[in-house]
Formats: sequence, structure tokens, C-alpha cells
Amino acid sequence: MENIYKGSEIEFVEIRRREMGLSQPRTFARRISASEVLVKKIDLYGKLNGHDGCVNTIQFNSSGDHLVSGSDDRKVMLWNWATKTLEFSYPSGHLDNIFQVRIMPYTDDRKIVTSSADGQVRLGLVSEYSKVKTKKLGEHQGSVHNLAVEAGSPHIFYSCGEDGYVQHFDLRSNSARKLLSCSSFADNNKQSSSIIRLNALVIDPRNPNYFAVGGSDEYARVYDIRKYTWDASSNLDSPVNTFCPRHLIDTHNVHITSLAYSNTSDLLVSYNDELIYLFEKNMGMGPSPLSGPREDLQNLKEPEVYSGHRNSKTVKGVSFFGPHDEYVMSGSDCGHIFIWKKKGA
Repeated sequence: MENIYKGSEIEFVEIRRREMGLSQPRTFARRISASEVLVKKIDLYGKLNGHDGCVNTIQFNSSGDHLVSGSDDRKVMLWNWATKTLEFSYPSGHLDNIFQVRIMPYTDDRKIVTSSADGQVRLGLVSEYSKVKTKKLGEHQGSVHNLAVEAGSPHIFYSCGEDGYVQHFDLRSNSARKLLSCSSFADNNKQSSSIIRLNALVIDPRNPNYFAVGGSDEYARVYDIRKYTWDASSNLDSPVNTFCPRHLIDTHNVHITSLAYSNTSDLLVSYNDELIYLFEKNMGMGPSPLSGPREDLQNLKEPEVYSGHRNSKTVKGVSFFGPHDEYVMSGSDCGHIFIWKKKGA
């Protein structure tokens, strides 16, 4: 109770400073939006009704005044969330459930990329009067669960799929390029490697040369795009770093459903039927986590842990929240949204 009163007092001071003209609007917004008092007051604002199937993906545009959604009904819908109205919808051209939808930045919301259980990656081109033409950009062998857009780029994004491939797209060209095929780590040559079915892909906002992937084993892998040519057939699966909680190493009954980078390159990893972990950059196990002495792994600093939710029935996302990533946010099988403090949860 004391913390609530203290938080309320801080908010009162901030509001008073704003009313007196002592605080700039942008500074005020940043300080107030990270307030624990306000975060605890987050509640349902409204419902956007329109899809005829499960909604698997949503994303705000760069200005935050619209959001786009994709569904099992294979439709893409753009909403004005403040007025709770549908601006337009269009058939994506996919043959199965849409898993990801992303608005390309600096395109005036005119270019929307999607991926699906049908393995396709498609582009929707929004013309005048909200008419949309779609075309296929590339394809995986199996579902494509994640797309990652390079920060600030209206052209470049990546996809990852259950076939283990990471593909690179540049909307200025007409073809997708396979970067690499992700495979499991062989334990001192005792077992052969196998394809990792990829669910998650995220680009480091501080250095877009680095991206992380996660999938059907316990390791989050970080890659440097500068090490790869545009032909995956000649590229080795060579991560520059890997992350995994110590107690999950060599466990084969968990997999990663989602990843998120903070503005300081900390990496969030969400596991199916397990917990969420926050790794700082110095917590990595290197490019080959099974090749070194096991006692070295025991000396690694433990990541921050977030629990209480349930990530079992579907592929749950995870993200940072707040102007300086002060919070961690995830959905749950129970239908609630969980929010934790980033530090000291």
C-alpha cells in the first residue's frame, strides 16, 4: 500500500509540473507511461469485431494510431483502435491460417507483409481507396510462424519457418534469399544434427546485423548476417552466441515460442509449458554450448525469470513494454495479459 501511495505522489508531481509548463510533452509522456500506478490500471478499452476465426497476430503501425490483424479466416484487417472501427480488410491470398502480419515502416501503411501455415510469405499493396493487390514473395516448406522487420527500413525483413530456414527479403527485388538452415547441436559427435523447426525470429534494434532465432529445442541462437552469403547451400549454421537457462540444457521436452530484444540488446526468451527468461548480453554460452567443459556453464550468471502465466496451448508471444522497456508482457492460456517489472520481478 505504501508503494501505491508513493507512486501516486510521484504521478501528482509529474502532472503538476506538466500543468505549470515545467515539463515537455514528450518528457511527460515517457515518465508517466512507465508509471507502475498507471500500468496497474490498464484495463480492457474495447473489442474489435470482424474476423471469423482465431486472431493469431496484431501489430500497431509506426505512429500507433492504427493496428493490423491476421486470422484463421485468412483475412487481413486494418483498424482505428481509438474509434474501434474497421478501416478496411482484404483477402490475403493465403491458403491457410495467417500467423504473422507486419506493416512496413515509412510506407504510409501501404505495404503489409504476411506469413501463414501454408508456407507462403506474401505482400499486400494498398492503393488509393484502400484497394489491395497481393502477391507471393517467397515460400517455406511448412508453416511460417514469424516475420521480423529491420528497424526503420521500408524494404528489408526476414522470415523463419518449420523447415529450419531463415530467409531474407528486400522489397526492392523480386526474390527471397535463403540465409541459413538452423540445425541442432551435436554433443561431441555422439549424435547427428537435425533440423530445428523455427518459431521465433527477432532483430537486434541496436545492431541490425544481429538476429536471434528460436524453435524446437532449448537454445536461442544469435547470428551475424555479415557471415552469410546469399546462397544458403554454401552457408554453415554458425551462430555467434547461444542462450539457455542452465537447468534446461540437454532437456528435450521444451521449445521456444517467442523472442524479444530490448533497446539495450537484452534478450527475452519464452518457452512452451515453461517460463520466460531475460538474458543480458554477457550471459551467452558462445557459439557451441555443448563443446566446452560443463563446469564453465555453471559459472554463468542466472537470467531474470518471469512466471505465473501459462504458455502451452498455442504459440504465445512475449515483448517489452514501456518507453525504456521497464516491463515484460506476455499472453497466457487463461486469457489474461501478464505484465512484470523487468528487474526484480
